[in-house]
Amino acid sequence: MGTINPIAEIIEMAHKKGAAVLVDGAQSCSHIKPDLQALDVDFYVTSAHKMCGPTGVGMLFGKEEWLNKLPPYQGGGEMIAEVTFAKTTYAGLPHKFEAGTPNIAGGIAFGAAIDYLNSIGFNEIDAHEHELLKYATEQLTTIEGLKIYGTGVDKTSVISFNIEGIHPYDIGTIVDKLGIAVRTGHHCAQPIMDYYKIPGTVRASFAFYNTKEEVDTLVKAVKKAKKMLT
Repeated sequence: MGTINPIAEIIEMAHKKGAAVLVDGAQSCSHIKPDLQALDVDFYVTSAHKMCGPTGVGMLFGKEEWLNKLPPYQGGGEMIAEVTFAKTTYAGLPHKFEAGTPNIAGGIAFGAAIDYLNSIGFNEIDAHEHELLKYATEQLTTIEGLKIYGTGVDKTSVISFNIEGIHPYDIGTIVDKLGIAVRTGHHCAQPIMDYYKIPGTVRASFAFYNTKEEVDTLVKAVKKAKKMLT
């Protein structure tokens, strides 16, 4: 749906109840630069492939007090300080969580990807993506029978939609054949689909490298798909 939740307020409310908070920033980190100190979040995770980086590598941030409480989740080289027949003493942070040979190449590439995004500037990324979102929303809503799911004032550059009487998979298949990459299905959010009583949606996502011309191509493809399926 693209809705930007008031995460700082949610974290504050959770902390007042004594709860620890983990924020999954995988979907937002390439669009919104997080200030983890300002958020006062206990854990924060993100994935490199959502930030122009390689697959199979990501990042876990945790407050030192919490990381010290947690036991290692796997064993291997460099995560121990001392081993005897009587006991094992684990190494200090972050080594006790980094058993064995790490994904060195992935880590270096992830760092390069972060530097790349910072060189563009997150304010510039946000402004461009917001302009694309506004333009795409205006153009798609001219298609009769098209409904957008997620119309909050504060949202990211993603549009999930359906066309009345047409299965989203059918639209997605035709649009794909026309050279436009969209996603169809539950989007890892089946309870929301059940709430709206729909089988899924077509989802178009926009990033800083997309253009209005590409939005026009998307709209043209959706119109063609609708014509073919009705």
